[in-house]
Amino acid sequence: MAQSDMVIFNRTFDCLAWLMNMTNHFPRAHRQTLTKRLLDAAFDLRERLEEANLRRGRNRFSSLQGADEALARVRLYVRLAHKMKWMTDGQYFHVSSMLVEIGRLLGGWRKA
Repeated sequence: MAQSDMVIFNRTFDCLAWLMNMTNHFPRAHRQTLTKRLLDAAFDLRERLEEANLRRGRNRFSSLQGADEALARVRLYVRLAHKMKWMTDGQYFHVSSMLVEIGRLLGGWRKA
């Protein structure tokens, strides 16, 4: 299926762009730790989805599994950023909603 036809690519791009903008407001002292890990996990998620779209069979499943693992890391780091009060409750709700939708789309693709 063409990448432009798959909603998950649009949602992950939007989430990645939102996170990149949001992390600019995190404390400078944590830019090399939590901020880097969060953005690396978000980029890993997107890259694994790109790989899965180009692969078939077991290789596709392996890439989708990697995407699922990266999504779990993104969720962890977002939760930690909220706990540290670097995100408001509204921002946390917004990004969590995006991550839930991405998780549903990813789960549907894995089952297909």
